[in-house]
Amino acid sequence: MITMITGGARSGKSRYAAEQALLLSDRPVHVATARIWDDEFRARVDRHRSERGSAWECLEEEKTLGLLPLDGRVCVIDCVTLWLTNFFVDSTSDAGFCLDAFRAEVDALRGRPGTFFVVTNEIGLGVHADTEAGRKFTDLQGWANQYLASVADRVVLMVSGIPVTIKAPVV
Repeated sequence: MITMITGGARSGKSRYAAEQALLLSDRPVHVATARIWDDEFRARVDRHRSERGSAWECLEEEKTLGLLPLDGRVCVIDCVTLWLTNFFVDSTSDAGFCLDAFRAEVDALRGRPGTFFVVTNEIGLGVHADTEAGRKFTDLQGWANQYLASVADRVVLMVSGIPVTIKAPVV
């Protein structure tokens, strides 16, 4: 099962994903898709890791999540924006390649047993990028989010720390 959790910066997406995972498992997996660019970002990742505590198994993978031992686990994948950035930078901004690679990874997750909370930033709620690469990335993020939402079992929009379910499984 895939739950997509989207919203703006600091809307509570990661906190909500972690809370939901801990309701389902006493040893969830946190998959960090971040590539460490500098010391400030490393400190941020270290702070998040310590805040999660020892209940969590923490894995780091920049792109190929299908290689991780996630079957049957409750997992938080945080976040799509950084995941896409890794594809984007490595492909010299080829949005088509990035979107295809992302879709293949999501499709691989869909075929695996487990519960996946996938955190992403909602696009279009802020200022427009002022560079060509920024606009290409905004397009890529929007298309990736649309794909993820279309295949996710559940989609939650975080608004100022409040989860609003916008797609739920039919029971």
